[in-house]
Amino acid sequence: MGQKHIDKLDEKILKLISDNARMPFLEVARECNVSGAAIHQRIQKLQKIGVIKGSEFVLDPSKIGYNTCAYMGIFLRDANDFQDVVDALYKIPEVVECHYTTGEYAMFIKIYAKSNRDFLRLIHERLQAIKGISSTETIISLNEAFKRQAPIIDIEITDDDYDGDDDIADDVVD
Repeated sequence: MGQKHIDKLDEKILKLISDNARMPFLEVARECNVSGAAIHQRIQKLQKIGVIKGSEFVLDPSKIGYNTCAYMGIFLRDANDFQDVVDALYKIPEVVECHYTTGEYAMFIKIYAKSNRDFLRLIHERLQAIKGISSTETIISLNEAFKRQAPIIDIEITDDDYDGDDDIADDVVD
């Protein structure tokens, strides 16, 4: 079970596309002084080893009517209820993140609602109905100061992280 290092070209590609996922491969290639085909191959390899999980358009929740953002710490009745609670939370579209945590809470979730009144409705009608949750604590976000990706600095992947063709992983590493 060794560690594989992603080379400097991969790091530069990741920095560029994480800043702008819509940047054309040819523009990435110019910035990196390599061919467009090389960029395409590198990105495919990074996807196969799981470094790149996908690309998406990021919506501004407030522009589509979600004016309340809240974080909720969840206490479980029993640790064995975790997966059932996760499955139930996943069925609520307004729950956009769910984390298994250490510390005071068993889980921590992020929720968007149209308004505080809508958030209260979600709590009463959807969250309190979930078997396995004993109690919650809520923090309402007043404003998102910033949000960013994890930094691209000296990336290492382990054999455990890689689940594809070994030849591809070998091509990507130093």
